[in-house]
Amino acid sequence: MSDWNVVVSIYQGGFRRAIRTLEKLGQVERSPYHNVVVLKVEDGTSFLKAVERKTDESPALYDAISRIAPATRNFEFRSAEQFKERAISVLREWSRQLAGRSFHIRLHRRGARQDLRTPETERFLNEVALAATTEGGMPGRLSFRDPDVVVAIDTVDDRAGMALWTREDLERHRLLRPD
Repeated sequence: MSDWNVVVSIYQGGFRRAIRTLEKLGQVERSPYHNVVVLKVEDGTSFLKAVERKTDESPALYDAISRIAPATRNFEFRSAEQFKERAISVLREWSRQLAGRSFHIRLHRRGARQDLRTPETERFLNEVALAATTEGGMPGRLSFRDPDVVVAIDTVDDRAGMALWTREDLERHRLLRPD
């Protein structure tokens, strides 16, 4: 599936249970990566809420799902440079939401075709976001302990999904787990 907008990581032993539920909520495809599936859903937040309701009904499902990563922005990329260019573009659009707030960017990379090194890429994108907020007149600040905002980026091969989650979102949606 080339147009996914959600990545779900599943714990070992919970794959079948999770897949049965996820297939009722969206178009599911197994990724080439162990215990990772991608989905196409109408609305990522509604999907997340629906899965959370299902986990309330069946706690074993909660134990099966490691992490849900709905993306609000997606893009294709063919190189590390193209990935960075497209991620920078999204971060500049989101700079007002980061302005004056504490934040950090977390990259979950699956696929090794590009020369994207996670720590270096996160550092680079954090610097870009800091510069964008400073240029806007309301500098943000990096924080890895209880930040106001986390920008989560997930890649599966040549596609990336990005989302911006506030502290309140992370408290409300226990399956996000961007770190």
